Amino acid sequence: MRRAQTALEYLFMMAAALILVAITLRVILNSVGEINKVVTEYITTIRQNIIENL
Repeated sequence: MRRAQTALEYLFMMAAALILVAITLRVILNSVGEINKVVTEYITTIRQNIIENL
């Protein structure tokens, strides 16, 4: 019985760890997407300024 309880506790710990990893990956991917969007807008603005000054 103790072995089954230990295995169940291990599975719950693994599930919690996987949930934390999934949350972390989602936050990182959302952050990278936002950074990409901001950088793209900045590059577009700089490009337009350069074209206007030519």
